Amino acid sequence: MSTPAVSTTDLTRDFDSLRAVNGINLRIEPGEIYGLLGPDGAGKTTLIRMLATVLRPTSGEAEVCGYPVSHPNQITPLIGYMSQKFCMYPDLSVAENLEFFGTVRGVSRADRAERSERLLVGMGLERFTARQAQFLSGGMKQKLMLAATLMHEPDLLLLDEPTTGVDPVSRREFWSILGELHASGKTVIVATPYMDEAARCTRVGFLENGQITTSGTPAEITSRVPGTLVEISGPARAALAALNGDSRSLSAHLHGDVARVLWSSANAEAEVAAALRALPNVEVRRVDVDMEAAFAFLAQTGVAR
Repeated sequence: MSTPAVSTTDLTRDFDSLRAVNGINLRIEPGEIYGLLGPDGAGKTTLIRMLATVLRPTSGEAEVCGYPVSHPNQITPLIGYMSQKFCMYPDLSVAENLEFFGTVRGVSRADRAERSERLLVGMGLERFTARQAQFLSGGMKQKLMLAATLMHEPDLLLLDEPTTGVDPVSRREFWSILGELHASGKTVIVATPYMDEAARCTRVGFLENGQITTSGTPAEITSRVPGTLVEISGPARAALAALNGDSRSLSAHLHGDVARVLWSSANAEAEVAAALRALPNVEVRRVDVDMEAAFAFLAQTGVAR
């Protein structure tokens, strides 16, 4: 068997009386895109920072690229860590930032020039090389950080919510780049609050209160959901209220301006429409179970693993 990109055993991190990461056991193989999902405060950032050797574990063990996290000098050259906070030098240009971070990482002058040009073209930043980093848009700032993270060609990328606050178009472009990196054999661990991004990972783990409560491929996770999913347009909140307490409703939540209900029977459309016949302008349609619906069900029912 190949050496895992990441392996942890009972990995734990405390901050005074707060246990941010609680006994996580994880194995991530080379070449995966592993998504860490969970609400704010679930432990995603703390876990990534321990894997990046920025934080020391309180207890437990972790190895990254075959080395224990207690040996950061062996791990740091092999990883690229991208934090939530924009950490490029704002008064340096795009090109100057890449030159600086490539130099810090020990990349030769010739390789810096070649990699910088290739990364800027690949991320659509070639027209902005002279622009100061502080004047980039949110999406371009994230692409610049990723380019700087890739200058030393790491084996493993650790990305902490890289697209939070970025517009939808830039998010899609960013994930297109991650898809290309995955195709080239890179291993990526990415924390994300977005379920559509989770669906693009090879495997995902849902963190809650510092523990991974659910894990698997997107297909495995959605296959665990029973019943039939329907969307209800019209008075969505009133529809949820009307279905509250109905034993046939396995889970229910708002999804934008529609209500989503997981119904226990295959005849969901007709039965939900009948249950809501007192409400005006209601439309019910069947939809496929996606990651958001799956995690809504798993969170509400407490189903784990």
